[in-house]
Amino acid sequence: MRIWVAVKMTIVFTLLTGIGYPIAIVGLAHVLFPHQADGSLVMRDGQVVGSRLIGQNFAAARYFHPRPSAAGDKGYDAASSSGSNLGPTNKQLIETVRSRASTLREHELGINHNELPVDMVTASGSGLDPEITPAAAEVQIPRVAQTRRLSQDAVRALISTHTRGRQFGLLGEPGVNVLELNLALDRMTAKQTANAAE
Repeated sequence: MRIWVAVKMTIVFTLLTGIGYPIAIVGLAHVLFPHQADGSLVMRDGQVVGSRLIGQNFAAARYFHPRPSAAGDKGYDAASSSGSNLGPTNKQLIETVRSRASTLREHELGINHNELPVDMVTASGSGLDPEITPAAAEVQIPRVAQTRRLSQDAVRALISTHTRGRQFGLLGEPGVNVLELNLALDRMTAKQTANAAE
């Protein structure tokens, strides 16, 4: 008799918490927060180009580069989200950071050789961080402006409009969403080209 009660309770709670509750929460999320519930997808010309919550690699000189990623073999793999788990005294991590710093000094025209933004030489815990710090965006301005033939002030203003402040003015640090910033750069360049053609 007691076993039958336990079996019935297991069935009831499985239906409630394993099926009913998740369906209700997903449905409520789609009603109250449809954009977020669908993955905060970013569209361009009717096509999904990414999510504002997941970083992706931008390697071309005309784009702002994201924070390095240790997720997957090539980085930015959402199916392998993780950090490298290497400690601060690990030789491999030290060499990786030195290599990234050397690359930054070589390619970034406006970088202060004594002060590198830490988020440009270290990967985040998830490997999918969609944002960089305003300082990391600032050091990339000369390269991006030169490649796109834009003024540095125009690029700096674009960064400013895409910088997210602290939540409630207190929590976290300001950040710049790399995907959204690069899409805005594409729009700015296209507009400039169209104006020049007129």
